[in-house]
Amino acid sequence: MLVHSKAGRWAVWGLFGLLFLPLFALPLLVVVAASFATHWSGALPSGPTAGNYAAAVRGESLQALTTSLVTAITASLLALTVGTWAALAGAALKRRGRRLLDALFMLPVAVPSVVVGLAVLVAFSRPPVLLNGTAPIVVLAHTVLVTAFAHQSVSAAIVRLDPVYEQAAASLGARPAYVLWRVRLPLLLPSLTAAGGLCFALSMGELSATMMLYPPDWMPLPVRIFTATDRGSLFSGSAVAVVLMAATLLVLLAVSRIRTKASYR
Repeated sequence: MLVHSKAGRWAVWGLFGLLFLPLFALPLLVVVAASFATHWSGALPSGPTAGNYAAAVRGESLQALTTSLVTAITASLLALTVGTWAALAGAALKRRGRRLLDALFMLPVAVPSVVVGLAVLVAFSRPPVLLNGTAPIVVLAHTVLVTAFAHQSVSAAIVRLDPVYEQAAASLGARPAYVLWRVRLPLLLPSLTAAGGLCFALSMGELSATMMLYPPDWMPLPVRIFTATDRGSLFSGSAVAVVLMAATLLVLLAVSRIRTKASYR
C-alpha cells in the first residue's frame, strides 16, 4: 500500500470497508444466508436448513451446472482462439486498421446482450446453417459475447511485449512459425490464462442472450436460477446461485494458479 502513515492506512482500510461491504459483500452474504433458510423473518432469512443444497447438487440443477460448465469452457476456448488470432493479426496492421478491428470486436459489448441473442437467433434460424433449438447456438452466442474481452486482453499484452526476444530468435535462424509457438505465445501465456478466466466467468453468468436461445435440453444454470426465483422459490434459487458462484470461483482459482506458474517460467 502506498500510504506510509499508520493513520492513513487505517483511513484507507476504513473507506474500503465502507464501500466494499454494502456494495459487494453484503448482497452476496444475504444470498448465502437465504440458501440455508426456509422463510423470511423480518429483514433477514431464517429457519436454518441444508435441504436447499440437496436439490441444488442433483437432478436438473446438477445437469444445468454441467451445461453451464461445458458451455463456458467451450465458449472460452473458442473466444481465446479467435481473439488471440485477431490480436496477433491486428498487431501487424497500421493504426487505422487496428482501430477498425478493435471496434469490430467491441461491437457485441456495445449493445445489450439480448440484442446479440436476437441477432444470432435470426442469423441461424434458416438453412444453410440451422442452429435454432440446438446447444451450439448457445455456445455461439456466448462466444460472440466474450471474444471482445479475450481480444482486448491479448492485444494489450502484445503491445507490452519486448521485441528483443523475437528479434534474437529470428537472428538465430528461427522461422516465423517457430518464433510464434516457442517465443511469442509462451510470453503471452499469463495474459492468455487471465483472458480465459475472464471469458469463463462472463459466460457462466450470462443470462439475457441465453434466455432467447436455449433449448429445453440445454438449460444453463443462470436460467435455472431465474426460473426458480420467478416461481417464488427464492431459497432453492439462492442455493443454486451459491453453487454457481462456488463452481466459478474454483475454476478461476485453478486458472489463477496456472497463470502464476506461467509468470515465473
